[in-house]
Amino acid sequence: MMMMAANTLTTARRSSRPSVRTPSAQRCRVIKNNASSKSLVAGSASRDDSEDEVDFGRRAVLSGVPLAIAGLAMNTQQASAIQGLVAGRLPGLSEVDSDGFCKYTRPEGKSGGHGVGWSEIPPYSFKVPDGWDEKPTSIADLGGAEVDLRFQGTEGDLAVIVAPVLRFRDVGFNADVNLDQIFDGGPKQLITGFAPEITGEPLEDENLLRMEKVTANNLPKYQYEILGGDKLPGHHLLISATATRNRVYIITVNASANQWRKNKDKLLKIAESFAVSKA
Repeated sequence: MMMMAANTLTTARRSSRPSVRTPSAQRCRVIKNNASSKSLVAGSASRDDSEDEVDFGRRAVLSGVPLAIAGLAMNTQQASAIQGLVAGRLPGLSEVDSDGFCKYTRPEGKSGGHGVGWSEIPPYSFKVPDGWDEKPTSIADLGGAEVDLRFQGTEGDLAVIVAPVLRFRDVGFNADVNLDQIFDGGPKQLITGFAPEITGEPLEDENLLRMEKVTANNLPKYQYEILGGDKLPGHHLLISATATRNRVYIITVNASANQWRKNKDKLLKIAESFAVSKA
């Protein structure tokens, strides 16, 4: 009897524990107003609109290649995160719009893999085609702790780099500067110094197909189109960069020759939509 009572008590204690669910990355989905309708999820079966999580697909880690070609993605719902450094993935993707894109906004409080000593990061945003998957980031990856996010889809892949301003220029701690204040030489200075980390080789002038300066959220933004060299033959790389407070934000969008030929407009939309909220 005593043994039976003990077993009953153990079972009761186990059943009383709250179930814990780890955050799951999600894919973009179409949300319909009709509560009884089914949500459409790229690459998975339909589910009820009330479901909070969507299956996240493959979780492969690509390594041993230039930063621009490493795989990427995060699909989530609109976040209402609590301020504070919260490790891991948090919701960030909107619903699918009429053009088949979701808007990703970095959740406030997401710490990523940047380690101890990083203050909270002003949110950046960009649009991504429905169906792109998040790929895990690691400080062991090429790019280390500066790689904040990766996405990958059939059209190509992307990475977002968040780097301290002090890596590029000594402006003192807790500075609040934009790209024009960091790079006296303008867009050419940034891409000349940073391109080898993306492509794995120095940037040749003939491979710099486009370079321009625009404004997003009242911040200077540099945009580039690069043709891959010997290590990325035929690849097209789209790069957008901006800066605010004490960080430089860079998104790299990479596509093979075939992906570029079929999806040029989509890839351009990703890179050109990249922006950071001015703190």
